[in-house]
Order: sequence, then structure tokens, then C-alpha cells
Amino acid sequence: MDASSNTNLSLLNQQASSLDTSRIEALARTGNRSKIREAAENFESMFLSEMVKPMFEGLSSDGMFKGGYAEDVFNSMLVQEYGKSLSQSGGIGLADMIERQLLNLQEVA
Repeated sequence: MDASSNTNLSLLNQQASSLDTSRIEALARTGNRSKIREAAENFESMFLSEMVKPMFEGLSSDGMFKGGYAEDVFNSMLVQEYGKSLSQSGGIGLADMIERQLLNLQEVA
């Protein structure tokens, strides 16, 4: 496993722990709609980042700086920002579905 994979894996683990399902269910029960929406958008952002990531894996670093660890870190952050940007500009509707389901959980509880 290379450094880029390790960095991406640790970032994914951090995001997954921040979106713990028990925490999400607790948010649904409290009725705080803005936090529910934020959690749904964060999840969609993470999902879109993982979908965009393969587009950058095959690119070579033949430019002036010749790649390296710093470029791997930069590319990882760039992919995350692309995911956030895609999610905030309407995304693919995943955040809307997650928000609806969490609100339904709130009504049931």
C-alpha cells in the first residue's frame, strides 16, 4: 500500500467515525433538522469523493515537480474538495434521500 492509499484510508476512517450511525439516529430523534441536513451532505460529499478518486489515480507526474508525497496529499485534498463542491451544488440527490430517511426515523421514534 502506498502513502496515498494510507492517507486516503485514514481520512475515510475519520469521516466514517464522524458519521457514526448511532450519532445519526440520535440526531434524527432530537429534531435538529440543520444537523440532520449537515450529516446527510457530509455523507454525500464523502461518497462523491470516493467516486471521483479513480479519475486521478492513473495520472502521471511528469511535470516540473515530479510528484512525490506532497502531491499525493494535495490530490487527496483536491478530491475531497471536489466531492464537497459537487454535493453543495446539488449533488446526485443522495443527501436528500438520507435526510428524508432520518426524518422518517424521527417520526417513528
